[in-house]
Amino acid sequence: MRMEYIGLSEIAGPLIILEGVRDASYEEMVEITLTSGENRTGRVIMIEGDRVVVQVFEGTRGLSLENARTRFMGHPMELALSKDMLGRIFDGGGRPIDGLGALFPDERRDINGSAINPVSRLYPRACIQTGISAIDGMSTLIRGQKLPIFTGAGLPHNELAAQMVRQARVTGENGEDVEFAIVFAAMGIKNDTADFFKRDFEESGALQRVVMFMNLASDPIIERILTPRCALTAAEYLAFVHGYHVLVIMTDIASYCEALREFSSSKGEIPSRKGYPSYLYSDLASLYERAGMIQGQSGSVTQVPVLSMPNDDITHPIPDLTGYITEGQIVLDRSLDQGGMFPPIAVLPSLSRLMKDGIGKGYTREDHPALSNQLFSSYARVQEARALASVIGEDELSEIDKKYMAFGRLFEDRFIRQGMTENRSMEQSLDTGWDVLSALPKEELDRVDTALLSKYFKEDAALALRGGI
Repeated sequence: MRMEYIGLSEIAGPLIILEGVRDASYEEMVEITLTSGENRTGRVIMIEGDRVVVQVFEGTRGLSLENARTRFMGHPMELALSKDMLGRIFDGGGRPIDGLGALFPDERRDINGSAINPVSRLYPRACIQTGISAIDGMSTLIRGQKLPIFTGAGLPHNELAAQMVRQARVTGENGEDVEFAIVFAAMGIKNDTADFFKRDFEESGALQRVVMFMNLASDPIIERILTPRCALTAAEYLAFVHGYHVLVIMTDIASYCEALREFSSSKGEIPSRKGYPSYLYSDLASLYERAGMIQGQSGSVTQVPVLSMPNDDITHPIPDLTGYITEGQIVLDRSLDQGGMFPPIAVLPSLSRLMKDGIGKGYTREDHPALSNQLFSSYARVQEARALASVIGEDELSEIDKKYMAFGRLFEDRFIRQGMTENRSMEQSLDTGWDVLSALPKEELDRVDTALLSKYFKEDAALALRGGI
């Protein structure tokens, strides 16, 4: 039997405190009825004997200490799930906001999920093609991986995320298209950004394979904490019940962490680095570790969380802890963006640790691993040549360093630079990589074996480039 409690002991910001409560559970959902008859929802976040602290989603304004009526629901927060979620838009708490009516669920699930047994995990194989050369060619996204995008304020990470939603696809072993869906979660965004995503997905037709969860900056911070959990619950349902390969894009994780810090402060918890709660690492891990593949299941969950680095500081707690949990990162560079480059991906600090096991013969193309290594090596040499040129001037460089300078300009202009609506196939990205390597003498390509070099190196393109450089 569910008990109803009349009156509150204390109201503190978004929290209410009740005493004399029996049999409450952590994360249990609560319904609060105001004197006016309005209903609000909350969840139990702390239990000390018979003293219970409840987090109110809609805020505590208008609540009365004497007359508020509180009912404990006996279950944690659950999300209504159905395959009909595809093409729908929900708020951060999983309620439809697209005007298409309520969702008729096939089942309901606890949004906190459950840990995947490590023994049951499959090692990620095969890639997700994003249509972006700097990612596909050099930091390939693998199914079941978690690969964050590290960005900064004012950089075009929203445009990059939208492009990935439009262009991402997976193929089966024989090249055929397979079931693929995208779960997009936006946290703490402004109205114009929300309108941009909705309009972009609708106009491109991508919305039909997307489940969107939108939490605006004006929405309660409590809802911001729930948004990624709702999104990941939907992704797990589509992947492990209906066999979809699901790509989850979450932006911005920094907004989520700021909400977590504010919420922790309201509870009176002792802060850790930069004021964030001491459990920030385990909290982020509870999100990121929900990516993966499971034995006996045909689907997969792949994560691309987008996080803004405060002051472009990669050592800030949010990117620092994220880097420990995830398998690499895509880094956006401010200097490239100021130079008019899109996408402004800094390829040298970017990394996909699982890339080596999902590319090459049988996955992408046999030359992919060697080509990627050679591009990394050659572009690193470009940075050395540029540093030297900044001291002595480019005219004083050796002939080979001048060729590396020319290669660097070609690499950035043809390989990294890409239109916001330009969708390159994996073949096009790899061929473009060989095109730009043609700016270098063949003997400089020491990361590629002779057989691959003779098959893919373009002598005609090399002669033409050298004649024009």
